[in-house]
Amino acid sequence: MAIIYSDTSKEIHIFNDQISYIIQILDNGELGNLYYGKKINHKEDFSYLLEGGLRSLAVYTKDNDYFMSPQYTKMEYPCSGTGDFREPAFEIKQINGSRVVCLEYAGHEIYKGKKQLEGLPATYAEEPEEADTIEILLTDELLQLDCILSYTVFRDYPVIARNVRFLNRGEEPVVLERVLSASVDLPDANYEMVSLAGAWARERHVKVRKIGQGVQGTGSRRGCSSAEYNPFLALKRPNTTENAGEALGFSLVYSGNHLELADVDTCDMTRVQIGIHPEGFEWTLDSNESFQSPEAILVYSDQGLNGMSQAYHKLYQTRLVRGYWRDIPRPILINNWEVTGADFTEESVLGIAKAGKELGIELFVLDDGWFGSRDDDVSGLGDWYVKNYKKLPNGIEGLADKVKALGMKFGLWFEPEMVNKDSDLYRKHPDWILCAPGRSPSPSRNQYVLDFSRQEVVDYIYNMMEKVLGSAEISYVKWDMNRYITECYSNRQTPQGQGKVMHQYILGVYQLYERLIARFPYILFESCASGGARFDPGMLYYAPQTWTSDDTDAMERVKIQYGTSYVYPVSAMGAHVSEVPNQQVGRSTPLSTRANAAMFGIFGYEMDLNKLTPEEKELVKQQITFVKEHRKLVMQGSFYRLSSPFEDNDGAWMLVSEDKKEALVGYYRMSGVPNGPWKRLCLIGLDKDRKYTINKNKEGLYGGDELMNAGMVIKNSSLCACGGDYSSGVYYIADHKSKDEGGLQG
Repeated sequence: MAIIYSDTSKEIHIFNDQISYIIQILDNGELGNLYYGKKINHKEDFSYLLEGGLRSLAVYTKDNDYFMSPQYTKMEYPCSGTGDFREPAFEIKQINGSRVVCLEYAGHEIYKGKKQLEGLPATYAEEPEEADTIEILLTDELLQLDCILSYTVFRDYPVIARNVRFLNRGEEPVVLERVLSASVDLPDANYEMVSLAGAWARERHVKVRKIGQGVQGTGSRRGCSSAEYNPFLALKRPNTTENAGEALGFSLVYSGNHLELADVDTCDMTRVQIGIHPEGFEWTLDSNESFQSPEAILVYSDQGLNGMSQAYHKLYQTRLVRGYWRDIPRPILINNWEVTGADFTEESVLGIAKAGKELGIELFVLDDGWFGSRDDDVSGLGDWYVKNYKKLPNGIEGLADKVKALGMKFGLWFEPEMVNKDSDLYRKHPDWILCAPGRSPSPSRNQYVLDFSRQEVVDYIYNMMEKVLGSAEISYVKWDMNRYITECYSNRQTPQGQGKVMHQYILGVYQLYERLIARFPYILFESCASGGARFDPGMLYYAPQTWTSDDTDAMERVKIQYGTSYVYPVSAMGAHVSEVPNQQVGRSTPLSTRANAAMFGIFGYEMDLNKLTPEEKELVKQQITFVKEHRKLVMQGSFYRLSSPFEDNDGAWMLVSEDKKEALVGYYRMSGVPNGPWKRLCLIGLDKDRKYTINKNKEGLYGGDELMNAGMVIKNSSLCACGGDYSSGVYYIADHKSKDEGGLQG
């Protein structure tokens, strides 16, 4: 791991044992990108990688010098208006109306470790030796405007973390209209773009398309990262597979509006960019004011998409997630929502908790409906205190004590960012919602968005939540957010400041999380936004797990969790077993399959366990026992995708321990096949020289090389539903000298 500046060639080489990233200070003072990819040995001069020459219609940087044209040069943080006609990384409007800016190199600082971003989530280094950082100062002397580009290379990961900060040193204000966190120019366009797209109940489906001349990309203007488009983009070579070939990942540590794009020019150079979506963004910098961008995480892999994903998993597990729950296996929970909705009593929810305790569940979560006048979705949001003592005669404190007396932990649902018009909060502060003057606010789910860009709003919600959480022994909070932002106008902001509101809103959410975490460091927070509409790295910094989707159907969850795994570890995915017919899609799947999907995530139940047959209760006991035995592997194992449910009739994945002594394999058949073929599943990540057992050693010993090359035979008899529709199996692979646990088939 190193960052080396070569004074003779004016080059900066950022590298570790896996990757290299090379920047050159160009003759006009701007920065160019010479290389990003697999590690190459350092030398003093890589300038041969800077290509230039005379081209028709090109604009050049110097009179009578036809080498460098911004349009045909691989730029590092490109501006607009001076000859680069591709997508700019930033745009700035000046007081005279000009948008022409020229940022030139003015110096740099190299240091060990990594600085934290003020008010924003970001990855971190626990020890200075884990990372090296360079901050490159660019300046427009005419405007007295500074731009600081920050790059951190981690010792143990093929990762570069990037962010940008602008500082106005001048007397006159400037307006930032576009500030992206990273821009990378690649020398060719032989890539396919991978994105994670979908909608509510089908979040983060894998989408792959060949890129071509022009701009292609994804993004969100909904006020949050969204169910429709995740803040992630990858480029892979056409021949790249899960386990071989090049892939470059770009992930934004942010929970608001975002943009990801690939701009292919006329000469097949590809510009990749990621950052805050510029539409609706306008940030005035007065004299001596600064603006900090979110962090972008760049990953390079020459070991396929699995290699890219594992780099994100390990980094986000250990250097983004933080606090008490980072490395601790999470409790198995039972949630009452799909059983009762908001129509419950203390007696009814205690009945659910008792049934869970008898089967080995550790945490009971009371969902929506405990607060204010809340009996449905038209009232109560914003009133975070108990008003209906007929529903909860002993309040939250009394219920929490009774759950604790059962030997269980207690959790609670909130939706802090929203308000119903039928609430004490709205009647007292109707101006606290986001709403344009003279316009009627658009309802969604009968609720409205509180203006979290206002400090008094954040303070008010914090005080209510702090009082509830401090009044009882609460160990878990499910933090929901059930609508997108419309009419984004703050009644407290100036007309010139309205372009700040979307970003300030997210900063307010982050601030509320930070204050609550500081006050209650042992509470486990789970982020939820109508399920997975805010499943992003920014949230993981505050809430180490996210409710992956409101869709709990096992077959749909295999797709959703498969796509989610492109960036996010299974230790971040809330995954529960629910009732059938499934409430979202109406499908009935075996109880075993529902659990077999949920086991590759943070496990729980959302069903009335009192209605199970004795045989089903025994199966649930077995599932819970199995999860408890293997949840360390789920938390810390390396995850591999084996078979895509988007491409085949089956989906499969596996987790492997760091020492390769054990693995957990999940296999899922979408529909039965009449007189179908035999199935072999080639495993990945095992020790080729080790001997393994499968499920209690009943089927002999198998070499790691056999299981990876010849494959594990999937027999219908080893699957629940005997290989028919929605059948599945989970297989425990263990070193034959280790303690051998069983698998779960049916």
